[in-house]
Parts: sequence; C-alpha cells; structure tokens
Amino acid sequence: MSWQPAYLTLAASGELDRRVEQLEQLLAPCRLCPRNCQVDRHRELGRCVTPDLPLVASWGAHHGEEPPISGSRGSGTVFLANCNLRCVFCQNHDISQNPKAFRGRELSCEALAAIMLELQSEGCHNINWVSPSHQVPQLVRALALAVPAGLHIPIVYNTNAYDSREVLRLLDGIVDIYLPDLKYADAATAARLSRVANYPEVAREALREMYRQVGDSWLEDEGGVLRRGILVRMLVLPHGVAGIEEGVRWLAENLSPNVSVSLMSQYRPAHFAARPGRYPELHRPITPSEYHAALAALTRHNRSPNTYVQPYLGGLFR
Repeated sequence: MSWQPAYLTLAASGELDRRVEQLEQLLAPCRLCPRNCQVDRHRELGRCVTPDLPLVASWGAHHGEEPPISGSRGSGTVFLANCNLRCVFCQNHDISQNPKAFRGRELSCEALAAIMLELQSEGCHNINWVSPSHQVPQLVRALALAVPAGLHIPIVYNTNAYDSREVLRLLDGIVDIYLPDLKYADAATAARLSRVANYPEVAREALREMYRQVGDSWLEDEGGVLRRGILVRMLVLPHGVAGIEEGVRWLAENLSPNVSVSLMSQYRPAHFAARPGRYPELHRPITPSEYHAALAALTRHNRSPNTYVQPYLGGLFR
C-alpha cells in the first residue's frame, strides 16, 4: 500500500472524532498548555488571549522552512495568532503578542478546514500548524472536517515546545512531523526572556513525548520531503544564552544522538530586544565565534544524517 498520513487511519476508525471531543474538554477549564489558566475558554480569555474559535493570522505556501519541510512546492503554513510564551526577541511579535489586532477575527472550524484544503490544492507538501499549542482543539476539529473532503498530506506541528504532555498524547497518530524548538537549557534565562521559568523542564518532557511517538526515524518521499519524523530547532543566541551545548547533549543522552536537529543562525534583535538598554545580552546578532561554538557542540553530540545546519547569517543583520 502507498504511504498515507496516520490521521487518515484514525478518521476511518472514528478515533479522530473521539480525539476532537477529548481535546475540546480541555478548553474549560483550560489546561491546553502548561500555563494551566483554568479559565472557561468559551467565555473567558486566558494568558494566550484566545477564544474557543480559531484565530489565524495568515496562511500560504512557505518556502523558507528547512528543505525537507518546504521541499520544492512549499509548506502549507497556517500561522496561528497569539502565543502562550512572551519571548522578548520574537521575530513574529506582531502575530504572537498583539492580541488586539486579532480581536473579532475568529474563523469557524469549517473555514479553517477550507484553508487546509486550499493549501493542499496549491500543491503544498504538508499542512504546517505554526504556534498551535493554545489552539489544538480548533485545529484538530478542522482537520476532522477536512478529511472527508479529501485532505491527505502530513501535518507538521511547529511549536515552541511549551506544550502539555496530555495534549501531545492526544495528538499521537494525528501528527506525523514534529518541528519543536528547544529554546533554553536554563530556567532563569527562560523566565527572563520568555516569561516562563519552567520552560526547560516542560520542553524536555514535551520532546520525550514527541520522540515516543515518532522516534528518530526519518521517512521522506521520493523528492526528499519529510513525511514522518522529528526535527528539533535550536536558535543560536548571543553570549551563549540558549545553552546549545547542554541542549544537544541532553537530546543525545535522553532521547537519541540520532534525533535530527536544525541549528539556526538567523537571530537578529527584534521586539523588546531591539530597544537599546532593555536586553543588552540580545542587542546584537551572533558572532562567528558563537556560531562555530554551537556548531562544534552539535558535532560532539549529534549523529543524525538528517541534521540541518543553517549557514552563518549574522553578518547580514549588522
């Protein structure tokens, strides 16, 4: 038989509809993410300032993801509005930290399903949920609506990794490709730069669950585009504040040295980090020596043939 995404099997058995119901129960009281706001999302807004209907900032074929995600025809990105983190250097802060811009712009799940089908009809290799953690029930309900209409391409869960293990377990068999960040190794740094002190602990537990589901296997189609697997993104930050060495060592020792990593050099000061004096440790691009130190750490601990290393781009942002 030809390959198909796992969610089609769940849909055929009725399990996908059951998962939708289980996920929607987590909206009231809301415990979708580790902030555990406990508000009734049908009536109130939690820390993510997002209601119980989908809030989508934009969508389209994206060619700027890693090559095995974008392929030749683009990744069908659905940029979700708002976020459960408050990263002071977020390059998409106009989407993630500007809830007033999206007030009153809710979509129906039927409209979101139509967006996914539109992206597939444009030839996109996958449906890429960007910053999905606080809108998972809405996304999965839309997916369940899109399947009978013919959706059949993989789902990419593109996340900051501040995810609930309970939610991730309910995504087992729905998501084929996990694309998580591993932002920090140090809790104090996470508290200062993303406003959540328990980020390293939570993200590592989330990565354990993603790895349990897909392992370190790497399944590509005939064109080299990923169909199933995990690719952990690590953004090199100035002064080594991301803790790349500790992060890649943890991946190797606790998951596998064969877990694929995307080492990213594209950092530039943005949002609050771009304002003089606010976050001096982030108020410049990375240096060549910082990039090469991160690359050396990756070489020491990672053995995946599918690891992706972004060329040094720091000089472009000076």
